[in-house]
Amino acid sequence: MECVNTVLPIILYILGAVLLITLIIFVIKCMGTLKKINAVVDDVSHKAGKLDGIFSLIDNTTDVISNVGDKVVDFIAGAVTGLFSRKKKKKVEDEENEENERY
Repeated sequence: MECVNTVLPIILYILGAVLLITLIIFVIKCMGTLKKINAVVDDVSHKAGKLDGIFSLIDNTTDVISNVGDKVVDFIAGAVTGLFSRKKKKKVEDEENEENERY
């Protein structure tokens, strides 16, 4: 029993030291990996920055096309609405004229 009381703490200290060394090595490797990832992200960000002009051009073009399409649709809708309202006005005027002629 006395042997276990002396050997067990020595084994735990050795395992703790091994674990500590392993964790230090793991953290150092993670820091290296993060540096590489940071370099890749910076490169992608730089390349995406070069494409911002193209994206803004495409955005402005789609806005102009959308506005032209909206104006065409508004014109056609107004023409159709005007066509039907003329028929109604003409019909109402004809009915009024008939009523005036009766009196």
